[in-house]
Amino acid sequence: MGSTPAELPCEDVADNRSGVGGGISDVYGEDSATLDQLVTPWVTSVASGYSLMRDPRYNKGLAFTDKERDAHYLTGLLPPVVLSQDVQERKLMHNLRQYTVPLQRYTALMDLQERNERLFYKLLIDNVEELLPVVYTPTVGEACQKYGSIFRKPQGLYISLKEKGKILEVLKNWPQRGIQVIVVTDGERILGLGDLGCQGMGIPVGKLSLYTALGGIRPSACLPITIDVGTNNEKLLNDEFYIGLKQRRATGQEYADFLNEFMCAVKQNYGEKVLVQFEDFANHNAFDLLSKYSSSHLVFNDDIQGTASVVLAGLIAAQKVLGKTLADHTFLFLGAGEAGTGIAELIALKISKETGAPIDETRKKIWLVDSKGLIVSSRKESLQHFKQPWAHEHEPVKNLIGAVNAIKPTVLIGTSGVGQTFTKEVVEAMATNNEKPLILALSNPTSQAECTAEQAYTWTKGRAIFGSGSPFDPVEYNGKTYLPGQANNCYIFPGLGLGLIMSGAIRVRDDMLLAASEALAAQVTEEHFANGLIYPPFSNIRQISANIAASVAAKTYDLGLASNLPRAKDLVKFAESSMYSPVYRNYR
Repeated sequence: MGSTPAELPCEDVADNRSGVGGGISDVYGEDSATLDQLVTPWVTSVASGYSLMRDPRYNKGLAFTDKERDAHYLTGLLPPVVLSQDVQERKLMHNLRQYTVPLQRYTALMDLQERNERLFYKLLIDNVEELLPVVYTPTVGEACQKYGSIFRKPQGLYISLKEKGKILEVLKNWPQRGIQVIVVTDGERILGLGDLGCQGMGIPVGKLSLYTALGGIRPSACLPITIDVGTNNEKLLNDEFYIGLKQRRATGQEYADFLNEFMCAVKQNYGEKVLVQFEDFANHNAFDLLSKYSSSHLVFNDDIQGTASVVLAGLIAAQKVLGKTLADHTFLFLGAGEAGTGIAELIALKISKETGAPIDETRKKIWLVDSKGLIVSSRKESLQHFKQPWAHEHEPVKNLIGAVNAIKPTVLIGTSGVGQTFTKEVVEAMATNNEKPLILALSNPTSQAECTAEQAYTWTKGRAIFGSGSPFDPVEYNGKTYLPGQANNCYIFPGLGLGLIMSGAIRVRDDMLLAASEALAAQVTEEHFANGLIYPPFSNIRQISANIAASVAAKTYDLGLASNLPRAKDLVKFAESSMYSPVYRNYR
């Protein structure tokens, strides 16, 4: 099969087999074969009859018209009634609402996706606020925990250590060639649930569903991948239904070489412009992978960069309520991992650009607390490299309440992955020090949130500006209804991905993330502020994504990193016109 990525450096693998726009120009070698070599006469046939109903891309169920049933040999294979897609949608939503257990809704939706792709996405787009917590957090966390038990049909690619040396061949097994977005995980840090190994596939599948529903990326251009290097989860290793490798995780050079082979194979198979989104890697690998490949691939880490961008957007929007600038604030984080340090760095960068102050100075307005207490300069030698920029001069403080009393922050942000750590004492201290304390409890799923919306509003007597990672219901307090904002990455990554794709970006830069944050914040209206919201409602998410995509694309062109030329005159309209529509097509 020729040389493997393990035998070639990345810069050498994008040979003449890689199409300019991604994909493979001579998939089966017909053009390069000599006259005396045998080739397979590959043909494409029109789907019809039973096979047409079993193909989720084209199946319309009872929406096939009488004419289509005659033309495609479907007569008699379906009941005689013909239903519109809208009627099908109403029927399915009625059925979904009968389920009382969220996981049942999740499995029903996954079954629909495997059966009728367009109806699945129409359902998700038209009912996004109701179904988003089902296909993503918090329900997807439970789905990953039980993935082995509910596993019915494989989705995406599973690349395990058994495929070492032949990852390129495995990628070619995927039937779609024009891949534009890959979401990949190794399952080591799934949400706040820890190491779920191969069962982490629920995350890439869910994220890519949202790339399509919210960002308009074609389903056929999306590829979910799980890298299986083992698991250190004893429960899974002893579970007879576990679907992954039953061995301890590969680490060190073995892990690095395997991931390098994967990244090189992706670039060779799909070209320079395929977006690779790293998802739910453990801290030590997440930072290393982003640092290593950001200069040679189009890569993005949603846990580090996506979370940072959406939180920054909420902070920018909140300044309109508070009448302040970001530079007026003091920030305190509980949690100093991927999310915490990623958010902190983007805030520091934004303040630096607003004030002209060096980023080393703006970082001093941001403090982080980890499991050992406040990160201070006396701890610097023992800190991981990504925590060291946040080690400021201060006496040691062992816990969060001590840090709140000492630092007196105006903004408290939770990325700890540990539930109920914003105690009543902590929140009341924030309310004592601030007229309108800004409290963001960002850890997912809902059970891991640092505090609930009700606790934040009650303990601050309704004065808090609150946001969370997972959704909370509206809260009634003293006769007023408060609508908690959700700092959900879904606001950012679909629009960011669309912007990168439509501009033909070849690299991701922090300025693009800032552009996405500013575009999202700009869509929060006075009416939203009046209801306590610092994010716009999800009901308009496709328009939000189009505006974010346009801003990201514009910044990509400004930075000289765009390859799709000439630049469209109206990038918002171009983004809207580029979006996938789930409406049924008529068949000849």
